[in-house]
Amino acid sequence: MKTAPRPVKVTKNSSARPPAKKKPPALRRADQFILRLFVAGATARSRQALLRVRELCAAELQDNCTLEVIDIYQQPALARSNQIVATPTLIIELPTPARRFIGNLTNINGLVIELNLSTKVKIAL
Repeated sequence: MKTAPRPVKVTKNSSARPPAKKKPPALRRADQFILRLFVAGATARSRQALLRVRELCAAELQDNCTLEVIDIYQQPALARSNQIVATPTLIIELPTPARRFIGNLTNINGLVIELNLSTKVKIAL
């Protein structure tokens, strides 16, 4: 035979507290980066751009980065909808505003500066 749970009596001097409300998980952290790299096939230039962006994600963004690589030959409709006119093109979706880097992506320092990742920026005159 099961017994019914006994109700808890709460008085003003009682230390019993109502259960804490759980906060809903945040959809995205403030420091989350979403990157889309558009390349044209498996050319040397495409591989070099992919290598540089992966280095950036590993070194600077750690686990706060989602990288999507899109080959415009395999997904031309996606390239058209994103208005890709040259490759490689890196689109930084988050954090907003969205930014585009087109062409030579070998200058990782420029990307670091644009993403405000570096606290010490040296400007050459």
